[in-house]
Amino acid sequence: MACRITELVLDCADPERLAAFWREVLGYVELGREDDGSIEIGPPDAGPGGPQPTLVLSPSSAPRTGKLRLHIDVNATDRDQDAELERLLALGARPVDVGQTGAETWHVLADPEGNEFCLLRTRLQPL
Repeated sequence: MACRITELVLDCADPERLAAFWREVLGYVELGREDDGSIEIGPPDAGPGGPQPTLVLSPSSAPRTGKLRLHIDVNATDRDQDAELERLLALGARPVDVGQTGAETWHVLADPEGNEFCLLRTRLQPL
């Protein structure tokens, strides 16, 4: 028997803003809110414990220092990488330099709070 990743929790200054961003990026919906201001988002019709992990945006006033030790990688499901890059930038992502050489097949981006994530090249089938 093994474990499965069911939730990814991201501390953030503005859970509303980040939840809205990641809902658009991932095609997720809001699943719930906690009294502490946390917002959980996930795939429509799946909910917690489904085949994809949910994302919990948890309020934190602690300043972020340095590069995240864990980041999210995303793949487009209904368009090529260039078109998806344009969409992500329009949603508020921005390119970041974490030491890339320029030969990478992925794009390193940051969400509206500066959390790094990568847009990979391979187009995947939707679940």
